[in-house]
Amino acid sequence: MADTMTRPGDTRLPWRTGGALVSGSVLQPLNSSMIALAIVSLTADFGASDLMPWVIAAMYIATAVAAPVSGRLGALLGPRRVYLAGLGLILAGSALGLLAPSLAWVVVSRVIVGLGTATQYPNAVALVRRYARRRHVRTGGILGLLAIGAQVTVAFGPTLGGLLVGLLGWQAVMWINVPVVVASALLVGVFVDRDDPVTVTRRELPPAFDLPGIGLFLGWVVSLMMFLLSAVDEPQWWLLGVFVVCAVLFVQRERHTASPFLDVSALVRNRALFATLIRTLLTYVAFYAVYFGFPQWMQAARGLSPAQAGLMMFPLAAIGVVCSLVATRTCRIAGPRRVLVGGTAAMIAGGVIIAFAAGSRVPALLVLVAVVAGIPSGFNNIGNQTVVDRATPDGDVGTAMGLYRTTQFIGANFAAVALDVLVGPDATDAGFERLGWFTAALGVLLLAVTVAARSLRPEHPI
Repeated sequence: MADTMTRPGDTRLPWRTGGALVSGSVLQPLNSSMIALAIVSLTADFGASDLMPWVIAAMYIATAVAAPVSGRLGALLGPRRVYLAGLGLILAGSALGLLAPSLAWVVVSRVIVGLGTATQYPNAVALVRRYARRRHVRTGGILGLLAIGAQVTVAFGPTLGGLLVGLLGWQAVMWINVPVVVASALLVGVFVDRDDPVTVTRRELPPAFDLPGIGLFLGWVVSLMMFLLSAVDEPQWWLLGVFVVCAVLFVQRERHTASPFLDVSALVRNRALFATLIRTLLTYVAFYAVYFGFPQWMQAARGLSPAQAGLMMFPLAAIGVVCSLVATRTCRIAGPRRVLVGGTAAMIAGGVIIAFAAGSRVPALLVLVAVVAGIPSGFNNIGNQTVVDRATPDGDVGTAMGLYRTTQFIGANFAAVALDVLVGPDATDAGFERLGWFTAALGVLLLAVTVAARSLRPEHPI
């Protein structure tokens, strides 16, 4: 039975409802963080293949393009229905992966899993917003809980993945989804209110869904991400041309259609949301550059084993969790501006520390890098999510949160290119120092953008 009653005096969304929504939202970081540990096992079973990088990349691309689309679907068909349908896709993709006769089938299964995991976060936020509106309650720290769930999963995902792959082989990264999906479906079925009846008819659905607009959106996002992936080794410049054409056509289409998938004109007018997406892109270029580059440098330049490098990354995730808790409370009391300024100041400091740590043999500096780098991952993530939530109307919040996720993944791809240019495959001290100054420079730019944002000032409430 869904949680349809609110006790007298309740002013917050029940934690059992929030916990039910978090249970499915952890599937995306779980699948992303565990798969790297399965590559060796996959190679042993299927042999070396050019498809191997796509085992990781396919899910990122699928999730990036599907996140805002699933938010739009949730607005039309009901966020609870789409959330549960996404769980079904994850289960189907995992089953296909377990039965895969070749690596190509594993890649296809990862695409299906990526499409499924894309539905949870945007529709979880939409369900939280709907509950708060219906019950006239505050959402409390549920956005923070969603972020913390993801960060805890990222922190322990590699350890769990290594253990399970060692016991069960690469199939473990598929098996792990089964109990989580079943548990999440049961929790959502019991503790989350049912959707209202669908009011859109089958005839009205295609124009309301804006299939041409979504097709062009997929075109420019996929071509951009594939170009960035290719830029690490051999840039495929024709993909950049596809990106430009699809992006121009997408903007023209969305500006002139009656029911746009993404109202570009409204997005530009909504300065708070537009500026937040820019800040999110800059934040995640810097974050992922450090997140990917730091363990690479520790192994190549400092001689740490993969296990030791992974252990050194744990403070980053742990501090991110603590900062998410602090940021959630600070946003509720003082607004997101202080959180974003504090997180960005830590990003600048982290970049400077990285630049000096590159030439130092002091072990404590490595720990300090991980600690300081974890602050923006908590502060900026919560701060930006809070702005998106407050700046977006109820009917568009799922699409907006999906677009927020897309921006994160695009930032990760830009970070991969930056790493290749600045650090290179050898990950020398000089390359790591360049990465530090690059991170600090991005932080200065991000701080300027944050301080200049009128929508974040107290006299301009979001």
